[in-house]
Order: sequence, then structure tokens, then C-alpha cells
Amino acid sequence: MLNFARGRSQPRSTRSMPLSGMEYPDPKRKSNFVGKILMAATLTALCIIMLKQSPNFNTRSRFSEHEEGVIHVLVTGGAGYIGSHAALRLLKESYRVTIVDNLSRGNMGAVKVLQKLFPEPGQLQFVYADLGDLKAVNKIFSENAFDAVMHFAAVAYVGESTLDPLKYYHNITSNTLVILESMAAHDVRTLIYSSTCATYGEPEKMPITEETPQVPINPYGKAKKMAEDIILDYSKNSDMAVMILRYFNVIGSDPEGRLGEAPRPELREHGRISGACFDAARGVIPGLKVKGTDYKTHDGTCIRDYIDVTDLVDAHVKALKKAKPGEVGIYNVGTGRGRSVKEFVEACKKATGVEIKVDYLARRPGDYAEVFSDPTKIRHELNWTAQFTDLQESLQIAWRWQKAHRDGYAAAS
Repeated sequence: MLNFARGRSQPRSTRSMPLSGMEYPDPKRKSNFVGKILMAATLTALCIIMLKQSPNFNTRSRFSEHEEGVIHVLVTGGAGYIGSHAALRLLKESYRVTIVDNLSRGNMGAVKVLQKLFPEPGQLQFVYADLGDLKAVNKIFSENAFDAVMHFAAVAYVGESTLDPLKYYHNITSNTLVILESMAAHDVRTLIYSSTCATYGEPEKMPITEETPQVPINPYGKAKKMAEDIILDYSKNSDMAVMILRYFNVIGSDPEGRLGEAPRPELREHGRISGACFDAARGVIPGLKVKGTDYKTHDGTCIRDYIDVTDLVDAHVKALKKAKPGEVGIYNVGTGRGRSVKEFVEACKKATGVEIKVDYLARRPGDYAEVFSDPTKIRHELNWTAQFTDLQESLQIAWRWQKAHRDGYAAAS
């Protein structure tokens, strides 16, 4: 008989065998694969539940949505001297604040001070950006629900503007145009614009009213006036609420010592006279250089209207509260009293207790002899009057901050 049985030297394989060109999967492998998917889905669901229960979890940022009873203000240049003081005041009054700054003149240290004072979610955020970048600015507006803009960001040294005018026209005029375009595109209808008495130039008659002709004599003043003209032209065909504040020479600092003025070392030469006085008092520079002693004033030096930063910020907040759709308000922000540079230096000596060495030099290009304001209009319409009018006291408050922050905000960070 023929033996049809096969002999096997190897045990039979448990692999699935192909049949007619097809291979059947192992049911056990399929079961393992499905189990892994279910496990991953379960873990993902648990993670989502835990995140939603976290107090820091938000599906959308509070800055990206309008909230009843909360006014969200974009503060451009909010890391700078005036902008940071304005942000502080707004935050104290429960406004929601977004600071945008490229830190070319501002200080991250000032932002950190504000962040420590107001750490709650939805109060304050900082965005690093250059206002000259239209795409970046539009992105900021698209991601945030702003109710108003306080536009401080600007280079602001008269002397520097005569040396590098293109920088000033770009930074002040062009960047203001970018802000306006973004506001229009995203339906933000309130603008508080930080302008300057430099737009008046050197008027023949004092004090300066809002009706005084604007004839600026340096690129800083010219760039600001151009920006004003753009704003006013746009407002004629829109329902935007516009407030333009033309302010005079800013001094002082936060009375509670939280913020101060800390210009970059390379800019000290162009900076405010108060900063130069303090540098001389601390020995950072050998003495104070007063430029111009032959002006037609009572002592030959320039006369200016010195406004305390606390008063200035108060004017901005009152302007914001009074702003009305389709209306434009233009106001001078000053004390109404002029002080000469020599008078200022004497007040600074008393405030610091230091006998500052003074060198008298030739005039600085672009300066003017006498400028002080008539604050009648802002007093009547906004109920604003300067409160910190004691020059020596304002300088003493600023001097306390300077002594405690010899290296600016770096000493506190």
C-alpha cells in the first residue's frame, strides 16, 4: 500500500497561512491594537478633564474677548517713562491693559514691576513688538479685543531729532499711521494721542493756547504735527473718539516709589534736564551742561512749563473717560507757569542736597526760548488741574527713586 502520510521533523507553525494570495490577520494582534487605542483615548480624556479643572486653564484668553464693565486699553510704549506710569494708573482703576513695546527706549524692568503689582489673570499682558511692523501690529489687534488705545510710543528728544530726522518721521508719523490703520480694520474707536507742545514751535505770544498756530521748528515737533494731521483727517470721516494731549516738559515719578525714569546710558546726552541733574548729583557725569544763555528771557536761559508725570497721567485718564464717538478734543497739559533752566537747576540742587557743577554752553539746535501753557480749556472741559506744582517737591520724589535705582530698573530686577 502506498503511504500517503508526511513525516514532520519540525512542529507545525502557528502563523496564519496564505490562501489564494490572501493573508488573514491574527485576532490576538488586532485585539492588542484596539486596546492601545482605547488606552490612549482614555488618558487623553483624563488630561483634558484635569486641565479644565485647573484655575489657569482658559479656552480663550480674557484679553481676546470684550467683557461687560471692563475697558481694555492698548498702551503703546507702556514700558517707557510716561507709558509705564499711565499703565500703573489704569491698572489701579481696574482697566485691562495690554502693553506693546519694542524696548528700544523702554525698560522691561518697569513691566516686571507692574506684573508683580497686578498678577491676576486678565489684568495685564506685555507684547514685544515694533509698531513699524504692520503685520505684527495687525496680529496683535486680531488677537485682542481692545476698547481704546493710548498711543505713547515715540522717540522724543529734540536734539536727537535734528541729528537723525528720518528716524523721527518713521517712528512717530509712520507708526501712528500703522496704529490708525489697525484700529480702523478692527473697529477700535477710541484714541488718546500723546502729542507735544513742540508742535507750536516758538510762538510770538505767551501763554500757549490750543488755538496758537502750530509752526514746529524741529523734526520732533514736525513729526508729531504730521501725526496729528493724519489723525484729524481720518476722524473727519469716522465716528472715532479722539483726544490729543499736547504736553509740556515732564518731570517727577510715582510718589510711592514704584516707577521712575531710567533712560539708556547712550541717550543721556539727549535726555531730559531732570535726568542730567540727577546724573550730576550722583556723580555719573562730572557736571550739568546748560545749553544756551543768550535767549530773550529774564536770565538768558530757556523757560519751560514743567508738568509732573502723575498729573500728566491723570489728564490722560480723564481724557479717556470723556472721549465721545465722532468728537475730537485737543488739550494743552501744563501748569500754566514757566520756569527758567537756571531756576530748575537751583531747585534740583535743593532737592538732591548736592552742589551740582554747571557748565554753560552754546545753544542746542532746534530749541526755543520760552514755552508755557494756558491750561484753561482742559480745566473747563475735563475738570483737570495740575496738583503737583511744587518743582522742588516733584524733583525730590524723583530723586528718591533715582538714589534707590542707581542702575535703573536693573538694580531692582
